[in-house]
Amino acid sequence: MADPSSALPAPPETELVARLEAIVVGNPRLMSVLRTARVLDLPDWLLVSGAVYQGVWNHLTGRDPNYGLKDYDLAYYDASDLSYEAEDRVIRHGAAAFAPDVSPLVEIRNQARVHIWFEGHFGEPYSPLSCSAEALSRFVAPAFAVGVRLLADDHLHVEAPFGLADLFTLRLRPNPYRVTTGFAKISAKVRERWPEVTIVPG
Repeated sequence: MADPSSALPAPPETELVARLEAIVVGNPRLMSVLRTARVLDLPDWLLVSGAVYQGVWNHLTGRDPNYGLKDYDLAYYDASDLSYEAEDRVIRHGAAAFAPDVSPLVEIRNQARVHIWFEGHFGEPYSPLSCSAEALSRFVAPAFAVGVRLLADDHLHVEAPFGLADLFTLRLRPNPYRVTTGFAKISAKVRERWPEVTIVPG
C-alpha cells in the first residue's frame, strides 16, 4: 500500500518547528519537566524522543497530551568523567529536583557513556557520540529523532536531524542511515497506541 502522506507536500520546516513549539508549550506537565531540566542545567542537555514526539501525535490524533507516555528521556553530554558513578550522581541529583509525580518517570543519561553499555544491552555496535544531538541521528526512526531544550528566554531550541515532516505526517520509517533490528517490534507497539500512524517498512 502506498504511503498516503507521500502525496501531500510537507509544510516548510519553519512552520513545523513553530507547530512543535506550540504543542510543547501547551502541555503543562511537559513544560514543568523542561523548567526543572533548565534549572539543573546539565551540559548539552536535551529532552528527547517519546516525551516530544508522542505529544505531537497525541495532539494530531485528538488524544490526551500525555497518552502513552512512559518516561521523559533527559539526555546530557559530559565526556569529562565516563564512570558509572559520575552518571549515577547526576541521576540521583536530578531525581531529587523533579516533582514527585514525574520524578520516577525521568530517565537521565549521559550520552558520552552510551557506547560503553549499548552493545551489551542491545546487541548492536555503537560508536562514541560527540554531543547529545548526534544521538538523535541514530534513533530507530526519523519521527523519533527530535529533542528540545528550554532556553533562558523561554524559547525552545529544537534539534531534529531528519526534519519534522515524518513526525507531523504520522509516518514511521526506519532510520535510513542506521538500520537496527528493533524497528519491527517498535513499529508494532506504535500501531497499538496510534493506529493512525503509517508504517513504512524498511
